[in-house]
Amino acid sequence: MDLNLKKLSGSVESITYRNEDSGFTVLEVSSGGELITAVGIMPLVCEGEDIELYGSWDNHKSYGPQFKAEACEHRLPSSAAAVRRYLASGAIKGIGPATAARIVDEFGDDTFNVLQSEPERLVGIKGISKARALEISEDFRRRFGLREVIAALAKYGINAEEAISIYKVFGADAADIIESDPFVLCSSGMDFAFERVDLIAEYLGLPKDMDSRIAAALIYILKHNLLNGHTCLPRDKLLDTAYMLLGEISAGEVCIRLTESGQLREMDIEGRSFIFLDSMFGYEQRIADRIRLMLSDKPLKPVSGADAEKYIDSVEKETSIKYERLQRAAIIEALKNGMLVMTGGPGTGKTTTLNAIISIFEELGIKTQLAAPTGRAAKRMTEITGRDAKTIHRLLEVEFQQGDMPVFRRNYRNPLECDAMIIDEMSMIDAQLFCSLLDALPLGCRLIMVGDADQLPSVGAGNVLHDIIDSNTVPVIRLSRVFRQAMQSLIVTNAHAIINGEPMTLDRKDADFFFMHQSSPAAAARLISELYTERLPAAYGFDPRTDIQVLCPSRKRTLGTLNLNNILQDIINGKTGRPELRRGQYALREGDKVMQSRNDYDIEWTREDGTPGHGVFNGDVGILEQIDRRSGNVLVRFDDRLAIYSEDAADSLELAYAVTVHKSQGSEFDCVIMPVIDIPYQLCYRNLLYTAVTRAKSMIILVGTESAAEKMAQNDRRIKRYTSLKYMLLKGDEDEAFGHS
Repeated sequence: MDLNLKKLSGSVESITYRNEDSGFTVLEVSSGGELITAVGIMPLVCEGEDIELYGSWDNHKSYGPQFKAEACEHRLPSSAAAVRRYLASGAIKGIGPATAARIVDEFGDDTFNVLQSEPERLVGIKGISKARALEISEDFRRRFGLREVIAALAKYGINAEEAISIYKVFGADAADIIESDPFVLCSSGMDFAFERVDLIAEYLGLPKDMDSRIAAALIYILKHNLLNGHTCLPRDKLLDTAYMLLGEISAGEVCIRLTESGQLREMDIEGRSFIFLDSMFGYEQRIADRIRLMLSDKPLKPVSGADAEKYIDSVEKETSIKYERLQRAAIIEALKNGMLVMTGGPGTGKTTTLNAIISIFEELGIKTQLAAPTGRAAKRMTEITGRDAKTIHRLLEVEFQQGDMPVFRRNYRNPLECDAMIIDEMSMIDAQLFCSLLDALPLGCRLIMVGDADQLPSVGAGNVLHDIIDSNTVPVIRLSRVFRQAMQSLIVTNAHAIINGEPMTLDRKDADFFFMHQSSPAAAARLISELYTERLPAAYGFDPRTDIQVLCPSRKRTLGTLNLNNILQDIINGKTGRPELRRGQYALREGDKVMQSRNDYDIEWTREDGTPGHGVFNGDVGILEQIDRRSGNVLVRFDDRLAIYSEDAADSLELAYAVTVHKSQGSEFDCVIMPVIDIPYQLCYRNLLYTAVTRAKSMIILVGTESAAEKMAQNDRRIKRYTSLKYMLLKGDEDEAFGHS
């Protein structure tokens, strides 16, 4: 325990508030003749208890002095009066004030012993049957068994909230189970980090070569690499990494046993063995199987090529739009067959083509659903099509989170009610989400996938769009002609120059693409802060919180998101005495622009029209409206949704004045500012610059050196992702060609 923590001792007078899920509690402690408000994770504290709290003092803006507890030690009430008060508080299920009084009158100071060891003696007290006596005793033992688990696990650095989760899995024997094999914490839905559990094992003196440690390391490496986009790893790379992580202990034999038991999966790709988590192998396999099924079956209401041409002619006449050759080919493919990938850069007519497809579908009575992976992308899709588009999570009706994965109400048992599904920003969709979407499509449903194949791949694991395109199994139309009106935008022409490896135009001052030379990172940071906070708002009326976005190649260094966020926050929303949430190297304040850093399917929100829902997703950007220390809630507005976070859930929020290019995918901003100097080598490549440029709707400003910008544009290296979807699609074709099942 931190020796610098203050101590507060006393008895609990009242429980003001408690969040049953997180254990966050606000209570009144009687100490030294005065009542003191204490807040913190204290899930089992009840009225009448004597407690010792360890933490620090805080002066809340609205509620005054509070003690912020980081640790809590319980002492059971000792006197009959205190026991009565404790039981009357509802601490034990089945005992209210009247029953508490009768029990204590009967057993006095021996009450707790009776509840735990002799519940049969409760029978006969008014209102207590034999069945109820056993229920009361069971709840008492469960409660105090949980207390013992919390106390026993605290010495390993496991907090109360984590201990509660562990108790739910292992029960009263949790401490014994963990002390014999702590690596169970790496699985069982708890997913503790391997390094953390390894320290517990070292503290316990367990052998370094135990199989469970080696298995946990292998699974940890595969899970960690999901964050890098890999759905699998080459077996040799996995074992080499494990060898270093385990301290020069071979993991080969354990890896074989895990694949034989089905905990891990193995696949040969081009003569090299790849290892998967069972879940990721399943996602890519199900995607491949469903795509082959959709390709083999005709969609509902198929249209012949000749009829498709007539429909296109009719739309051209109605809209006065003349579709070029590849646009017509895309529309015909969408009408004739069940699947299509339509890709192309800015200004190539994807939106015009998409609107024609939707219009003809409506004329044919084909019920069409539009969706995109993020809220911002769905909103933009609604704007450009004039039809309602939803996020994929909302479309699939996410219900709750099971481990790291969402559970959707829409699936193969309860499919979506549509004849055609059109997905925009397809490059952003990872394997798990795409698998869930395909599971929910009814038989005969068309699938039109729209995206820019030159953008960065998804944040989540997988390379779905590229794998589908590279497999050559699904019809792909790549729109390549940039239309004249789009060529008037320097954003569009420079975006195409970047992706074609051609020189960008950096010296024009009369367009929407500006380059501002700065020769040092510090000078670039100063200019970016001036542009963001003063010059652009004054010249163009841009609101820094909603209209301007700084996009950075990386999080670190002078021009990374961490440093720029701190600089911009100090100017836009400096310290005002309002409540703050400390988050490592920065603080979150009321009024800050924030971003969700991971999917959380449990966070509840309400729309402005009163519609409730839940789920906030990686990359969602909003404004932190309120930090309520008393309730432990944090309110964040995401466009038209007001989300309610617990303080623990708010750990997934980070400042968003500056965000990485990766996290900006699927979003569009009126004005983008991007530093192009002092860029880490591994991030200095074409697709990252192209993605940043194409996020700008009306203006982009690059700040840095021309040489750094050109170096990015000339480097056509792509991020390497280990995935198997392409090979599963190709393997399926080979199996069919040779008559294999």
